[in-house]
Amino acid sequence: IGAIYAGATVASWYPITPSTSLVEAFEKHANRLRKDDEGNVCAAVIQAEDELSAIGMAIGANWNGARAFTATSGPGISLMSEFLGLAYFAEIPVVLFDIQRGGPSTGMPTRTQQSDILACAYASHGDTRHVLLFPDDPAECFSMATDAFDLAERLQTPVIVLSDLDIGMNDWVVDPLQWEKDRKHDRGKLLDAEALDSIADFARYRDVDGDGIGYRTAPGTHPDRGAFFTRGTSHNEYGGYTEDGEGHAKTLDRLSLKFETGASMVPKPVIRTLSAKSRLGVINIGSTDLAIREALSRFASEGHGLNHMRIRAFPFTDEVIEFAENHDFIFVIEQNRDAQLRTLLIAETDIPGDKLVPVLNYDGLPLTATGICDAIRAVLNSNPQVEE
Repeated sequence: IGAIYAGATVASWYPITPSTSLVEAFEKHANRLRKDDEGNVCAAVIQAEDELSAIGMAIGANWNGARAFTATSGPGISLMSEFLGLAYFAEIPVVLFDIQRGGPSTGMPTRTQQSDILACAYASHGDTRHVLLFPDDPAECFSMATDAFDLAERLQTPVIVLSDLDIGMNDWVVDPLQWEKDRKHDRGKLLDAEALDSIADFARYRDVDGDGIGYRTAPGTHPDRGAFFTRGTSHNEYGGYTEDGEGHAKTLDRLSLKFETGASMVPKPVIRTLSAKSRLGVINIGSTDLAIREALSRFASEGHGLNHMRIRAFPFTDEVIEFAENHDFIFVIEQNRDAQLRTLLIAETDIPGDKLVPVLNYDGLPLTATGICDAIRAVLNSNPQVEE
């Protein structure tokens, strides 16, 4: 698939609510906008037989030099996990859009949730961590989609964009979508034939620059040099199979370093300081933002300042840690039962769990400002020791 469509954008997918509209929209716009000077459409949309095939085709297309993505929802994430581990370990860029819905299992296909956070962050068996992006509305979905492809190629890893049904299927009012006409795709450390001729020794998985990211090639770039095969087994820096424990551990450490490098590349959080003196904060991701902003405006009108941070990506940036350090009591507002964002924050940072207070909604309906205000007031009333 990738060899046929190298140089194009490939969308391989299997229909599932509520992600179907994403690929349908891509097909419509690609037929209108993604054309070369001769009028040929520079895109391919392939309906696979299932979610496993969909992610496999996207990975194959990316490995062959195309830019490719797939879109799914919670059940598809479960099925795609093994392939996501392959892309992580073989270091193949791929973009996955997860339009979250009610779960578990088939759950509520026509209701919204934010319940795939942990499943996506650690998808696959073994030690894996994936880059996540959290858009808050259709406009940010538009901009983050471009960022996702650049990040995937710069980091040579899967990038998962976590939207949800509220964004994906409901009507929103946003500013007009603007494309940067001068923007160039950032393909990262992708070597051409001339670059391969200029180096003495090519090792696909060697960390040359100290950032955990090796240099890669598309197969067939050079008749004698570069990568022609890939594998999901443990490998040395040349890509050759190995069961050497020390070498395997070295690879895992490099992948961890690469993930840390990603923290300097992902979008930073949006922080709203409503009271510089307040020790109370609110953290959220995604589509809950508008309701939270309205709720905090109500608190502000009553003379209570709660500062607000919307996290836009995982790995978490330094700003996330600093916000937590500057506040004693932080409400983590999310749409799932098990406080998955809070769990991820505790697991991946040194933020004490006792300062992260979950505010949860998982009835499948979008959050409301009234519901948020009531939930925060209930916590504050039951904890008289908490002060702004």
